[in-house]
Amino acid sequence: MSGESLLLPLGKIALAVAIGVPLIVYFAQDGLIFMRQPVAEARRAEIARTLPQAESVFVTAADGARIHAWHFKSGPQLVLYFGGNAEEVSWMLEAVRAETPGVSWLLVDYRGYGQSDGAPTEKALVADALVLYDHAAKLPGVDPKRIYAFGRSLGSGVAVALAAQRPLAGLVVVNPFDSLAAVAKRYYWYVPVDLLLRHRFDSIALAPQLNAPLLCLIAGRDEVIPPEHGERLYAAWGGAKNKILLEDAGHNTTDAHPQFWPPIRRFLEAR
Repeated sequence: MSGESLLLPLGKIALAVAIGVPLIVYFAQDGLIFMRQPVAEARRAEIARTLPQAESVFVTAADGARIHAWHFKSGPQLVLYFGGNAEEVSWMLEAVRAETPGVSWLLVDYRGYGQSDGAPTEKALVADALVLYDHAAKLPGVDPKRIYAFGRSLGSGVAVALAAQRPLAGLVVVNPFDSLAAVAKRYYWYVPVDLLLRHRFDSIALAPQLNAPLLCLIAGRDEVIPPEHGERLYAAWGGAKNKILLEDAGHNTTDAHPQFWPPIRRFLEAR
């Protein structure tokens, strides 16, 4: 076979790869970004038995979807919690009871997670955060001027978007990123991320205009979202801010670090 005849099939293969790989990434991105986690009936029964302060609540989103959250009742301060992309948030109930006495929490199940309806998208998650904030502000015993947001990993993007549209007493972000596009380019450098990514969570574009006090906790050995992404968001933040570097922590080991909960408590107590 001549060199010229070899070039034709090789060219077709290269073209197929150049078109096919981006298409695969485009159609697979929802599953890569949102790793839905259900909650078992046994877990719900355990919460009902051991955590009487935790109420299972549903709010109706603008499009009619039922969004679930765990309302942990403990005081007039309330923290809206937005978890990571593969997180079933009920595990945080025991942590907040032990670590933040006197503070109430609303732990949000994203669409398709826990007991919430629907399919997760950036637009839907941000819209749901607004509805949940408005619900929280009307809860009996909650001071609407003392509502905070807490976003972990993917949830930092939701929390920052909420801060851009509702007044917050403060914002805590753990392992945050500047934008999901910037993180995606580290992993998918071989595809045109800017053209393909539907869920951008462009926090750094919002950060300079935001003046809610910020507490930023960054894992020094984060193997999922390298620390420089959180550093960029922190540098761009327009309001008062404080940063804690958890030097020996990885992406999923922040909560076990001795410097994780103390600054969070101080941040909440100061306000």
